[in-house]
Amino acid sequence: SETAAVFRARMTDNNRLVVFQLQTLRQENEPPLVVAITSEVSWPEGFDTLLKSAFGLTTAETGVVRGLAECQSLREIADARGRSVDTVRAQLKSVLGKTETRSQTELVRLTLSMMDIASYTEDTAAQVSGKSTGTHNLETRPFHVLTLRDGRKMDYLILGDPNGRPLFFLPQNYGLVRWPASAEATAAKRGLKIVVPLRPGYGNSSPYPKKKEVGPTIADDFAQLMDHLKIDRCPVVSLGSDMFYSAYFHQAHPERISAIIACSGTFPLDRSAQYERMDKWHRFILAGARYTPHLLPFMVKAGFSLARRLGKRGFIHAVYGGSDADVATFENPEVFEAMVCGSEVCLSKAHSAHKPFAVEVIAQETTDWAPVLENLQGAVPVHYLNGLQDPQVPAETLREFQEKYPWISFHTYEDAGQLVFFLKWPEIIPLIEKYL
Repeated sequence: SETAAVFRARMTDNNRLVVFQLQTLRQENEPPLVVAITSEVSWPEGFDTLLKSAFGLTTAETGVVRGLAECQSLREIADARGRSVDTVRAQLKSVLGKTETRSQTELVRLTLSMMDIASYTEDTAAQVSGKSTGTHNLETRPFHVLTLRDGRKMDYLILGDPNGRPLFFLPQNYGLVRWPASAEATAAKRGLKIVVPLRPGYGNSSPYPKKKEVGPTIADDFAQLMDHLKIDRCPVVSLGSDMFYSAYFHQAHPERISAIIACSGTFPLDRSAQYERMDKWHRFILAGARYTPHLLPFMVKAGFSLARRLGKRGFIHAVYGGSDADVATFENPEVFEAMVCGSEVCLSKAHSAHKPFAVEVIAQETTDWAPVLENLQGAVPVHYLNGLQDPQVPAETLREFQEKYPWISFHTYEDAGQLVFFLKWPEIIPLIEKYL
């Protein structure tokens, strides 16, 4: 088992802020060990603006947050600003309400985490030089709208051949709804009708219904879309964590899925080490969802604000910076165009899907969906295509799941990461065709 504690201190010689993380490691038949990790942190440039845009804080409230993060007491903050302690305490109360943090300690923990990820993201984005332009070869595709039984609206796209053999494509919670131009053209030529449903809150799809479980809700929405399009049965291709929805769709409607092809597919995580192995951004979001879910909506909102300020190219370099394969894949002009264009339904001038993004990640990380995944065994072909440079499911974690789920057909690629679909689509299309 593992336990951890985090505290901060200010150096007396240079006044720098240092964060200490102490982690106790207990292994069977071994004495416990304490691992100490220290890191200097500083208030990132532009962090005031980030807090204001993400949480609606005033300048005075932002100053209170900074003072607390930098180890000042309420009295010291008040004296430095020429205000009463009661005034500062009232401002702190307002900050706690806006961030939905439950205590001063929790607020500081959230702030330090955001400072760390903001500094990392800014530094990584600053190293990106020049521009990457798309090929401008993606054809314009109209969004279609389905009115669901409960009155909600669902947007969806049809890529490839509108009259072809159908498959469902689940675009991950980044909203990657487009394929590279050559992939879409190949799909059209080979008679593939690619149905891309937009989940609640993405694009113009209605928000998630309140007090409804995420997995079963999406499964029912997908079934209604299949009915609408007169599709009896088809394969489902998912990206990343959307394997969660493939599994729930099969549980509710097993007769409607001919195969599941999970590109960079994820699994129910069952130990903290699997979070620790992730790259910084993935760990920040997914561990936050698992261990402090009530704070995740605000962490995600801050992340979306950061992405807007840096631009998609700089932000994606930060998210995938630990994977040389993913960075190289993203810089392919056709992939760049597909990802930037596709993700407009998630983040653009017209859309910001930070709320459904948080709802989905919390559901995926706090739900024990291992039994739902196990239901697939022997019922439907399941293929996982994983790059060994995946920042979320690195090689060691993937090996654990290969041992745990030997009935899954695993395809691994040393030269790919989480963007394996965008790199290996020429091999994936023939696999899809086996189940049409």
